[in-house]
Amino acid sequence: MIMMKKFIFSMSVWLAVGAMSIRANEGMWLLQLMQEQHSVDIMREQGLNLEAADLYDPEGVSLKDAVGIFGGGCTGEIISPEGLILTNHHCGYSFIQQLSSIEKDYLTEGFWAMNRREELPAPGLKFTLIRRIEDITARIQKDIREGTITETEALGDTYLKKTAKELLEASDLSEEKGIDVQALPFYAGNKYYLIYRKVYTDVRMVAAPPSSVGKFGGETDNWMWPRHTGDFSIFRIYADANGEPADYNENNTPLQTPKHLAISLKGMEEGDYAMILGFPGSTSRYLTVSEVKERMDAINTPRILIREARQQILREEMEQSDKIRIQYANKYAGSSNYWKNSIGMNKAIVDNQVLETKAEQEREFYRFAQEQNSKDYQEVVGKIDERVAATSPLLRRRTLLTETFRTGIEFGAPYSLLDQLLTAMEKGETEEIASLTTQIADAFEKVHNKDYDHEVDRRVALTLIPLYAGLVEQEYRPEFYEVIEKEYGGDMEAFINRMYDQSLFSDRERLERFLEAPSANVIENDPAFIFRRSVADALAAINEELAPLADQLALLHKTYIRGLGEMKLPAPSYPDANFTLRLTYGNVFSYKPRDGVHYRYYTTADGILEKEDPENREFQVPARLKELILERDFGPYALPDGTLPICFLTNNDITGGNSGSPVMNGNGELIGCAFDGNWESLSGDITFDPEKQRCINVDIRYILFLIDKLGGCKPLIDEMTVIY
Repeated sequence: MIMMKKFIFSMSVWLAVGAMSIRANEGMWLLQLMQEQHSVDIMREQGLNLEAADLYDPEGVSLKDAVGIFGGGCTGEIISPEGLILTNHHCGYSFIQQLSSIEKDYLTEGFWAMNRREELPAPGLKFTLIRRIEDITARIQKDIREGTITETEALGDTYLKKTAKELLEASDLSEEKGIDVQALPFYAGNKYYLIYRKVYTDVRMVAAPPSSVGKFGGETDNWMWPRHTGDFSIFRIYADANGEPADYNENNTPLQTPKHLAISLKGMEEGDYAMILGFPGSTSRYLTVSEVKERMDAINTPRILIREARQQILREEMEQSDKIRIQYANKYAGSSNYWKNSIGMNKAIVDNQVLETKAEQEREFYRFAQEQNSKDYQEVVGKIDERVAATSPLLRRRTLLTETFRTGIEFGAPYSLLDQLLTAMEKGETEEIASLTTQIADAFEKVHNKDYDHEVDRRVALTLIPLYAGLVEQEYRPEFYEVIEKEYGGDMEAFINRMYDQSLFSDRERLERFLEAPSANVIENDPAFIFRRSVADALAAINEELAPLADQLALLHKTYIRGLGEMKLPAPSYPDANFTLRLTYGNVFSYKPRDGVHYRYYTTADGILEKEDPENREFQVPARLKELILERDFGPYALPDGTLPICFLTNNDITGGNSGSPVMNGNGELIGCAFDGNWESLSGDITFDPEKQRCINVDIRYILFLIDKLGGCKPLIDEMTVIY
């Protein structure tokens, strides 16, 4: 109780004073706290020309009304009064792929809607704006004090969803259409916020460059600089007659937005102020040394091994068939991105001496704990290390299991539905059997969709199932490996081929015949059912062991992060990213990755032609783009020297989820779109290195050039607010 009272006092100081001592470009800051932290004053000294209310105003219009969540894991910004959304090409990629076919290959050819009628509905795509954010810490701490919940339960989804629902029902937004709400912990549960969100469900594709532009450089250039990638796509929000969220309807009209970002073509110079507003997904800046090692060895390394093996197969298959290339384009891109990220993170942790930095922080914290005469603070790191020693082998096994059988291999049987069917058949529940057979048929269609190839997946299974067996001790493998030993003489290939050839779920007609007259014996002996149920059982066993350890670690982190915040006073501390709206501020900046190498802060179209390689799909240049570059037909988008800017660097603090975020100047005008980080800073989710960390952005002038000159969509630019 004494420590809680102490923290409540110190947190208010933490958030209110001493902001000048924090490195200006470090931190993903909560908008609603920036006034309390005096951050706006610092930003104004660096070049911001806006007031705090221009950034975040819960009762009025501000920048937060022009920036939202695009889909489920990216950021997008509204760039016209009629609901145009700008985001990355790689953020829109799954929807571009979904709408593509051999006949209409938008991945290869690009897509440019010449009028509203040509804008394509993107099924499942949502755009989410933030309505309001409220501090609910006092309410949750009251529940903990009164014993309504425990500290651990307060961090759990069940309690937080219940609390969010109750608060929404009691709020003035309860009747507003499209509103949902989240209650989330910040600072490991030392603070809690309630976030009201407005979700639009009719979002349509408007423009996307060909992948040779939007993914120029491909896997080779991913996380690298210099960069020449036109990583953008354009979508539009549609709403009902009242301007409210509505599912797709041909009568819906473009959303008339209260706020959109003006676009500046004035460019930038090195050192200019730059800020990014977006939804960074996840950082772990407050890990201990043991936890960083766990991230390297139990998560990154096994992920690298499994994904590398799968991607090699997908690459080979995609190179041989346009059909498979389109089917697996999004799957491959998603897998490759964090495969390379994991490689880069492990390397950067070593190169940037992250473990040494964390060790020094722990020593400093222990000295602080002694000064405070706090037993809890003195013991907390040691207790974390003890739990990590127990969680690391479990996490490694879980990573291997999920990467192999959840992410890697797609085929299998809906084991839980089949288990329910077995129970219903035993009880003779006719209506339940009929309902389950319908659900099972639907489950078949979800796997055997237009983006799945049975033979490609078979090849993946033939590689990954033996690979997994070589990485995991026999006692920890799913039970189907025992079936292989006993019934197939250890012949994994024979089991896999039988599963892909003879399972109920390998053939639609076979499944339909079974569903007409279900048999318990057929279910229990189906290899895909045996396979999937045993994988689920193995995962459940790991999670059961991990759960109490994770709960203990959560409470220890709450103590550790509270202590670190007190140790840093009067400097403010920022909470880890958790896919909530954050602002980062910094400058346009070049960088020196290693001795003898210095990169300037921008690239030009000349580099596109220097990298061009017609024999390499990653570096092919569309004929029309090459023609425009050679003719220097850049219009108003050129630099004073006549070259065309492509990408630029800032030292903003970003991570995954910031993809698509607007990069703005001091007037809040759009100058670029964030899309990547640099290789040398891939330890940035764990620790921020101001010398190495850079954010890679597409220059807005290149985006408008592509829309205008390559796509021929000048009317799109005419509906934007462009400052020349």
